Amino acid sequence: MGQMIPKKTISVEHNWLKELAMSFTDPASLLRYLSLNPEDFLKDSQARQLFPMRVPRHFASLMRKGDPHDPLLRQVLPLRDEFTQAPGFTSDPLDEHDTELPGLLHKYQSRVLLIVRGGCAVNCRYCFRRHFPYADNAASRKQFVQSLDYLRTTPEVNEVILSGGDPLMAKDSHLAWLADEIAGISHIRRLRIHTRLPVVLPARLDTEFFDWFASSPLQRILVLHINHASEVSDELKARLVRLREAGVTLLNQAVLLKGVNDSGQAQVALSEALFEAGILPYYLHMLDKVGGASHFYLDDETARAIMAEVIKRLPGFLVPKLVREIGGQPGKTPVDLQLHP
Repeated sequence: MGQMIPKKTISVEHNWLKELAMSFTDPASLLRYLSLNPEDFLKDSQARQLFPMRVPRHFASLMRKGDPHDPLLRQVLPLRDEFTQAPGFTSDPLDEHDTELPGLLHKYQSRVLLIVRGGCAVNCRYCFRRHFPYADNAASRKQFVQSLDYLRTTPEVNEVILSGGDPLMAKDSHLAWLADEIAGISHIRRLRIHTRLPVVLPARLDTEFFDWFASSPLQRILVLHINHASEVSDELKARLVRLREAGVTLLNQAVLLKGVNDSGQAQVALSEALFEAGILPYYLHMLDKVGGASHFYLDDETARAIMAEVIKRLPGFLVPKLVREIGGQPGKTPVDLQLHP
């Protein structure tokens, strides 16, 4: 067993934490900031009883003022549609609520996912884990050590994915300890982080994060979650430069969402914006059928038509794989792109 996780760390006041504390949590405040009348959304705002609202001010600054249909706003604003109980939409669409160990998911043969933190910097209304029992999967120090022991005795695993919630909500001291322990396991080659936090709060990619992540001997992959070209801010692009120069692979996963990015034009613009920032499109996910998100759903035929336009207009390396995730399957399932009459 490697060294124990540090029990105490020096408390440092980070700018990104200050920014996070200033996030919008009340729909009316966000709407007023965007020059929209909160009275027009009174019934919508009740949906935050189902799933709280949190929107960092940086992300809000990227929204178009006066536009109730802004694609970034639509992703985070509680809507009365969330009360709709649609057939086939469940609280656990990917069969994740039963885990091997608290905080550990071993869904795929060669990869293990560690749920580092349950919280997020932004609450996306379509989140497939909006009902996930994070309280039951909040790993203690002892349980993280057990997860590391599991990795040491599972040689078919060569990659560890830090996930959540959002793993970058955790302290860098904890993440650095975890990365060091993982790097000490001989059969682990890659460390992957799945995060949306730098998109909604670029200040999270600070020196302390860079110092431990860039210096890891493992192959490092940062997978961002960006759904629309407007989310690729100048501040985000500037902070990604150091990671690229340090040899970090930058990828993106997006979700196909009705009213957000449901056109060939929106998808082309997203891929172009990503590549300009040094990020390669990786996956475009069909919506996971989580309860409360049916108003974001697009059927396969619509998705195929969108991808047909994307393939026509972009080089292959800028075309993400259109996939869906099916609980219990050994990997992502590609969506057949053949258009049917």
